[in-house]
Amino acid sequence: QEQLVESGGGLVQPGGSLRLSCAASETISSINTMGWYRRAPGKERDLVAIINSLGGTNYADSVKGRFTISRDNAKNTVFLQMNSLKFEDTAVYYCYAFDGSVNRRYWGQGTQVTVSS
Repeated sequence: QEQLVESGGGLVQPGGSLRLSCAASETISSINTMGWYRRAPGKERDLVAIINSLGGTNYADSVKGRFTISRDNAKNTVFLQMNSLKFEDTAVYYCYAFDGSVNRRYWGQGTQVTVSS
């Protein structure tokens, strides 16, 4: 059973928008932080944005002002609204969740975002 299920990736032109969603399984009982990382071709996996259970957020400098992370705590779901997409945003995007009650990190399977004209 997948514990983090992502959706919303795809192909978009530069300047366009996409919205990613990630739903956590009910088996993850106490999520503190949720967020998104990405791995571009030939690069390491890097932080995009994270949000804690109180709504506090942190963004990579490269996406500030363009991406917005939000969260529905009742549904254990995190969203990433991506606007003004650039070629360099092309990557596999991974959902992340941290369960503080058991000190365990979870990763989604990844969803491809391709920005191309």
